Amino acid sequence: MDECEDKLQCQTTYSKLCSDKIKCGEKAAPHRSLLRAVGITDSELKKPFIGVVNSWNEIVPGHVNLDKISTAVKHGILSNGGVPFEFNTIGICDGLAMGHEGMKYSLCSRELIADSIECMVRAHCFDALVFIPNCDKIVPGMLMAAVRLDLPSIFVSGGPMLSLENNDGSYSDLNSVFEGVGALACGKISSDELKEIESLACPSCGSCSGMFTANSMNCLCEAIGIALPGNGTILAVYSERLRLAKTAGVKIMELLRLGITAKMIVNERSIKNALATDMALGCSTNTVLHLGAIANECGFDLDLKLVNSISEKTPTLCKLAPAGRHHMQDLQKAGGVYAVMKEISKLNLLDLSLMTVTANTIGENLKGVKNCDTRIICSVDKPHSKTGGLAVLFGNLAPNGGIVKKGAVDKSMLKFSGRARVFDSEDSAYDAIISGQIKGGDVVVIRYEGPIGGPGMREMLAPTSALAGASLDKDVALITDGRFSGATRGAAIGHVSPEAAKGGPIAYIIDGDIIEIDILQNALNVKISDDELLKRKSKTLLKQSKKLTGYLKRYVRMLS
Repeated sequence: MDECEDKLQCQTTYSKLCSDKIKCGEKAAPHRSLLRAVGITDSELKKPFIGVVNSWNEIVPGHVNLDKISTAVKHGILSNGGVPFEFNTIGICDGLAMGHEGMKYSLCSRELIADSIECMVRAHCFDALVFIPNCDKIVPGMLMAAVRLDLPSIFVSGGPMLSLENNDGSYSDLNSVFEGVGALACGKISSDELKEIESLACPSCGSCSGMFTANSMNCLCEAIGIALPGNGTILAVYSERLRLAKTAGVKIMELLRLGITAKMIVNERSIKNALATDMALGCSTNTVLHLGAIANECGFDLDLKLVNSISEKTPTLCKLAPAGRHHMQDLQKAGGVYAVMKEISKLNLLDLSLMTVTANTIGENLKGVKNCDTRIICSVDKPHSKTGGLAVLFGNLAPNGGIVKKGAVDKSMLKFSGRARVFDSEDSAYDAIISGQIKGGDVVVIRYEGPIGGPGMREMLAPTSALAGASLDKDVALITDGRFSGATRGAAIGHVSPEAAKGGPIAYIIDGDIIEIDILQNALNVKISDDELLKRKSKTLLKQSKKLTGYLKRYVRMLS
């Protein structure tokens, strides 16, 4: 076949495709030979190649259904003229990794995910991408890759888990089990009652059912515009989720034809939209960590002071678990993420001109959207709070900031002063809480759990849940240079920076120091003089970093 004729046939619909490099012309004959080996026909060689990036595996509840999501996506691609090619990434379950060495690998898996996707896409010349994440670090890892690659891209998650009603009218989730362990330890429930909670809390596949990190990030994909409406809230077990996946497959072909790439959607303005929506929803503290990494891929720095600035203007409209009794199924019934965005758009808090994967703007997408239940999504006239669900605290204990899920803190703890109880690991702090050593008025300080000191910045869901299970979450605060699960509630302040391993002030706190927390004023301080702090620095040897091997060793070497 003549090379010019061959190239013309490869480009009958699209002016230029990345996949032309491995499909068109005589030089591509070896590539075509390999493509024929996987079953590609002559007619398929003339069509766009669409990468389907799937994080399916058999051990993570949020991911066991992603094979069905992927099948639906591929049907959508095929129906609209594309050729789908599925490949996989890793995916770690934070719940299964919680409370042991495995949690050190959770956050750092985000970079592995982004890098592995980059390698696969650049090597195989895909024209566009459909991303199928669900749980915590997979969503931001894929978002980082999407921005880095800047191809037409769309996200469709596996959906949240169902939450079932208990006999007393309450609803359970994974956090109920963690808190049950704390309740058992202090004699509030029996082993049989804990087993009942354990049996009911996670009744289906899907990401854990509260406004935890996974659901937070999947909802923010809608706010950014990189996912279709319903991405964050349609339950994993609903057939509507499969229809959404098919639609995403159809839509990626439209985005390719229109030339709408990831960076046209994910950028500084859309990340500000995400932050405003985050504040209204009451999302996980981890969203700030992830939005900062995504911003870095976009080429700008996310100033933590911007978080407070947006929070001051944005009311909290939702109190989903762990902040309240409602779960993702309730948010979906009330109108979903778009109903929340519709409310805050009344206060001019969103840039409505931004493009989305619907091929329409945010403003066009919000037309006709209604808030169907003001018990779930408050109106902006009667919010839960006039300010947002997250706050960044600064002070002599956190010069570079620490983050708290303000919307999940009891009002009595918004301003709190207490005695420091200092621990150099999550494990030692958890043991002290479970054994009854922590009392009302204490501030539990967990250090050397930061990105470098941990390493890996472990989540502290076990200690905070133990406090809640022991009914101490209204009497005890917890601060750490590690981080928290989105399921954490109470006066839990994480991401304290600089971390102890880098010589941050948290390294020099001693038992009995008075720590002052003022979430309303965004302040976190230890009541000692600058001279005393300098004296302690001169006499204190920082804890030596652990001997590391493998990926953690490389991760720490490159970490900021």
